[in-house]
Amino acid sequence: MAAKGNEEETQLQEMEEEAAATGVEREMESDEEEGMGVEDSDEEEDDSSDDEKENEAEIQRLEEQLSINAFDYNCHVDLIKLLRQEGELLRLRRARQKMSELFPLTEEIWLDWLKDEIRMTEEEPNREKVNELFEKAVKDYICPEIWLEYAQYSIGGMGVPGGIERVRAIFERALTAVGLHMTKGTAVWEAYREFENAIMSTMQPPPGSIATREQQGLLNAQLERIHTLFRRQLAVPLMDMEATFAEYEEWSDKEIPETVSTQYKKAVQHMEKSKPFEEALLVAEPPKLAEYQAYIDYEQQEGDPARIQIIFERALAENCLVPDMWAKYTKYLDRQLCIRDLVLSSHDRAVRNCPWTMGLWKNYLLALERHGAEHQTVSEIFEKALNAGFIQATDYVDIWQAYLDYLRRRVDFSKESSRELEELRVAFTRALDYMKQDVEERFSESGDPSCTIMQVWARVEASHCKNMQKARELWDSIMMKGNAKYANMWLEYYNLERSYGDSLHCRKALHRAVQCTADYPEHVCEVLLTFERVEGSLADWDTAVQKTETRLMRVNEQRAKVAEKEALLARQEEEKAEQRRRAKADKKAQKKSQKKAGEKRKAEEDEDEEDEWGDDSEQPPKRHRGEGDPGFGGLGRAVWRRRRRAAAGRGKAADATAAADRRNDGTSVFVSNLAFSMEDPEARLRELFRACGPVQQVRPVYSGKGAFRGYGYVQFQDLAAVDEALKLDRQEVDSRPMFVSPCVDKNKNPDFKVFKYSTSLEKHKIFISGLPYSCTKEQLEELCKEHGTIKDIRLVTNRSGKPKGLAYVEFQDEAQASLAVLKMDGTVLQEHTLTVAISNPPRRNLADRPDSARALGSTLPGQLYGARGKGRTQLSLLPRSLHRQAGMDSKAENGTLQNQSGGSVGGAPVAAGGSGLDAQSKPLSNADFARLLLKK
Repeated sequence: MAAKGNEEETQLQEMEEEAAATGVEREMESDEEEGMGVEDSDEEEDDSSDDEKENEAEIQRLEEQLSINAFDYNCHVDLIKLLRQEGELLRLRRARQKMSELFPLTEEIWLDWLKDEIRMTEEEPNREKVNELFEKAVKDYICPEIWLEYAQYSIGGMGVPGGIERVRAIFERALTAVGLHMTKGTAVWEAYREFENAIMSTMQPPPGSIATREQQGLLNAQLERIHTLFRRQLAVPLMDMEATFAEYEEWSDKEIPETVSTQYKKAVQHMEKSKPFEEALLVAEPPKLAEYQAYIDYEQQEGDPARIQIIFERALAENCLVPDMWAKYTKYLDRQLCIRDLVLSSHDRAVRNCPWTMGLWKNYLLALERHGAEHQTVSEIFEKALNAGFIQATDYVDIWQAYLDYLRRRVDFSKESSRELEELRVAFTRALDYMKQDVEERFSESGDPSCTIMQVWARVEASHCKNMQKARELWDSIMMKGNAKYANMWLEYYNLERSYGDSLHCRKALHRAVQCTADYPEHVCEVLLTFERVEGSLADWDTAVQKTETRLMRVNEQRAKVAEKEALLARQEEEKAEQRRRAKADKKAQKKSQKKAGEKRKAEEDEDEEDEWGDDSEQPPKRHRGEGDPGFGGLGRAVWRRRRRAAAGRGKAADATAAADRRNDGTSVFVSNLAFSMEDPEARLRELFRACGPVQQVRPVYSGKGAFRGYGYVQFQDLAAVDEALKLDRQEVDSRPMFVSPCVDKNKNPDFKVFKYSTSLEKHKIFISGLPYSCTKEQLEELCKEHGTIKDIRLVTNRSGKPKGLAYVEFQDEAQASLAVLKMDGTVLQEHTLTVAISNPPRRNLADRPDSARALGSTLPGQLYGARGKGRTQLSLLPRSLHRQAGMDSKAENGTLQNQSGGSVGGAPVAAGGSGLDAQSKPLSNADFARLLLKK
């Protein structure tokens, strides 16, 4: 091995000499080309200097950002990349050390760091620093590549006394850590054997000489060591272990023992059982949680603790930010292995990877107490938990309770006073101050509305310290925090007094409960009467009966008033709903009457012309043609077209009547927001909904001119198909979302509304705004999947299918969504800064906002639009020549509207200069409009 090291040094010297020679040649070439390329070199220097300035500015910005928020993981990564790119080795080392203190580093970051440090510390005295760095690296994750790098580096320092044994110790640790890794463990076994083979080659006697007895003994021991390595490896199920067995047969000069073959066959059988899980991991895409969970379940059924541990470690190496996986792993270690160092190190890694998860910190504190850690260590871990940045106020309550439980278990209550008891009381006081100051300031709530911490303190004082005075003071504080109206709080206090107090204070507590309880006063009154039956005198009984009767009478009166008020509000709502229905029915009846009047006029015109046209005529008579015009005259053509439209309308009406007879709203869905340009809508809708169930009929809706209006009805044969069809809501059809909703008659159900999405707080879903319009679902999934398992992604679009730059991303649980908010808020995607928050959609009923006039459907004077704003089709269809100026006033005289010029409207003459149409007393007929238009 020493010879090998000398060869490496010689190669390094040769490489340095070549580099120096190359540099001299380049300098000579540059001197020759100095007159030709001076300008180009200057430009390159300017560009490089500009890049260096930009990188330095970016480095300073990142360092300032980390000084503000040291827990910004992405900022640490970016800073390390820039410093490594610039070659700032000392600053790079400090940046890596700071990040390592806060977070576990990934395999890639560790390998880069280790390689850089190895190059920087080439002298022997500095090898210990690199060894310490390797020790830190192997503790973060179970990584075969890092263990191999560690072993290879240790071989370089083998020349010192005890170096060989040190290398062997590192290899043994590597086998313990990753030797069972089914796909990557083979590399560690082979590296160990190669090392031992290299040692054996140095023990061989020179050619032509005979080994001494001592040399032969050392050689035999080394051969046995290699045999043992082969046998150990063949007993472990690993991929491609057949090649290892063949190599052992070729290497060994003896027949392989039967015991080794038997162990090898068992290992092969185990490997074949595990092979499907390994293949599933190879083809699966990250995060592979389902595949790893199936693998873990299988190994737990097999029951080999070492293999269960290695598969957990492999899963965590790829999913280090999944709190549930860490919780399952630490729970297994706590209950099954119970090895102190392994358990505590795993808990420490869990909270470093997922510091925002309160449950991991809580389990860490329990594990420390379970394995007898020092009090100072437990306190330090608790202080770190308080600074971890939990996402809910209740998390701080839970972590304080866990710590207070630990402190309470340390106290020896047989002693009247002790240092542990005083520490417990100080901790209770500090917990209450922390909840009042820090938690309420951050979350605008205490997180402990029931005052659980104070209740526990009161019970500890009453039961263990026999200090009822302190317990009563605490309960007074609890009731003053808004809990006096709850019956369960009073009964909890009563039970405490019943167990550790006296009858006098029990009676006082129940009397106060009767007076203050608002939710269940009957129950409190019953408890008071029961107590007086057992404990009280006749006077106490009479007082209790009088107080309970008075209280219940008052409660019944209040409830009657509330019920009357609610009934009044319900009646008012019913009246408003009835008024809306009547107004809608009147409006519909008015439209129907106007339509019938128009059809009657058309029918009369058609009857007048039937004598001359005939029922079967397709052209008007020649006398209706214009002079010199081979086609129809204007009037004749119009009448003929009206006649043809009326005939077509009668045919469509008949078809509609026939279709209505077959219509069934219960088995139908309403489909809208389709493209007007859709070809053959009926066939297309049948194709879209064929997979939902047998389609009975499709009723697309057309305009009077035969154009598709973008909506229609699909009726199925079975009721079950409707639920399947509703699942197609918002499916993209022709680059726009198709709306699918239940088919409901709005005349019978005017208040019926369907809204697909939730309008309340969704803790497992995040809302992202500021997205570029070009962002796709795949790009967003790629951005979010590193923060957890994604169940659904919805890009918000308008009715035409164009994106709005908004999206909802649903994760598997609340912790993953919260992590995504912390990591993604403020990030930049395609030069767009994203805003990320927990999904909390606003209420869709804008009528609840009293300050919104448009939400209430009211309009300001002069507005031509209502609750939903100005419609797209609310245009003025009045000819400009007939439009009256808004400044012209009108007045009514003798039942006729007069304008300022003295003209009248509605049968009377009109003065030149104003039409008077805006002041008409009744709608003008077609004849009136014709006279106005033809007037010269």
